[in-house]
Amino acid sequence: MQIIQGILEKDLIVRLKSGDQTAFELLFHFYYPGLVMYASQYTANTEDAEEIVQDFFVRFWEKHKQLVPRDSLKSYFFLSVKNGSLDFLKHQKIEKKYINEMMALSKHHLAYDTDIFISSDLQEKLKHGIGLLPEKCREVFIMSRIQGLKNEEIAAKLNISKRTVETQISKALKVLRVELKDYVGLLFLLGI
Repeated sequence: MQIIQGILEKDLIVRLKSGDQTAFELLFHFYYPGLVMYASQYTANTEDAEEIVQDFFVRFWEKHKQLVPRDSLKSYFFLSVKNGSLDFLKHQKIEKKYINEMMALSKHHLAYDTDIFISSDLQEKLKHGIGLLPEKCREVFIMSRIQGLKNEEIAAKLNISKRTVETQISKALKVLRVELKDYVGLLFLLGI
């Protein structure tokens, strides 16, 4: 049984279940460093590991009322972070495969000819769709898709995490898919 700052972990769990934010903070600060180190063994990147652990703690806090008091949260925390790390790796693998397929397709398919984008109607729809995006989301999307910056470069320029960049791009793509639904054949060209 863990003792955290002189308090039994079991007691912290009971306090957390009733909404005690201090109990949550004590658990967070106690487990966070070890969970980040553990996740980084999977991701090989501390920044990605921090994002995974932070996402886990956000979900944990959101579900704090559903906690069942136990003696220790250690195995639950580490298993959850392991699963989050594995999901992250799966997503990375799928994303890489998709990018490689699109790069190969772009070399040989007519839809990837840049002259197609002279169509003012498509340009107007695209501008309108980009204009609908929240400011930060729009900024990230433009840097990614129009300026051609890599996610790491965008993260560094805006002083945000790479995962946040990916999330913003994903949000932008959802909006633009709806806005450009009449151009289904060309959506792949934009990576939408």
